[in-house]
Amino acid sequence: MSDPAIEVINLSLAYEVDKRLAGTFKGALIDRLRNRTEREKFFAVNDVTFQIEAGETFGIIGPNGAGKSTMLAVIAGVLPPTIGRVVVRGKVAPIIGLGAGLDNEMTARENILLYGALFGRSNADMKERVLKILTWAELDDHEYQPVRTFSSGMVARLAFSVATDIQPDILLADEVFAVGDERFRNKAEERMRSLLSGGTTVMMVSHNLRQIAEHCDRVLWLDHGRIVEIGPAEQVTKLYKEASMNPTEKAVGEPGTP
Repeated sequence: MSDPAIEVINLSLAYEVDKRLAGTFKGALIDRLRNRTEREKFFAVNDVTFQIEAGETFGIIGPNGAGKSTMLAVIAGVLPPTIGRVVVRGKVAPIIGLGAGLDNEMTARENILLYGALFGRSNADMKERVLKILTWAELDDHEYQPVRTFSSGMVARLAFSVATDIQPDILLADEVFAVGDERFRNKAEERMRSLLSGGTTVMMVSHNLRQIAEHCDRVLWLDHGRIVEIGPAEQVTKLYKEASMNPTEKAVGEPGTP
């Protein structure tokens, strides 16, 4: 049996939060009286362990602030873990917030070449693929325009086209179907299906439970940075829907608890 494409082992990521009221004279006085001088830790991801097999499509769901996007950022290497570790086997193409990796002052062409260089593709190879990437993104006439002049829809199309141009070993996708018009979303879904059929390991975050249930093999449900449930997509999305209909019941403990 081959090694998993992604292993997440006892992973926690904490941010330091200043709980002091200082900023006003009254706030500083209250802080002093209460001896409130320390910075507290907030755990965005809290002691999470799971693995994703090669070729699997794995979804992450949960309410806002559950730690979904933070999890993807750690796996992509954008954020270092506070505790634990992540093992990734294969080349990763992240789409973490469409357009997040683009330089607004560079042209569409320059961004395509830069993205290729960041992921180890040769400059010559990327130059040959520029037109194909722009054509899919419907930006043929904007090759030499700086990205800052693009609409949000144009940025989304360019980012998605660059990231999915060549089939990666692992694709990390954060709300890729939530950006752009319906025609773009349908086009993006079709390309995602092509990647899935080609054996790419996909880890995707989305609030769209229909798409998660349709595309994913298994799903991880996070709440306040902790695992609530992990299992078959249809089963976990059903449980999440049921819990969402009764918001008075907390899935896990208070946020920020180590």
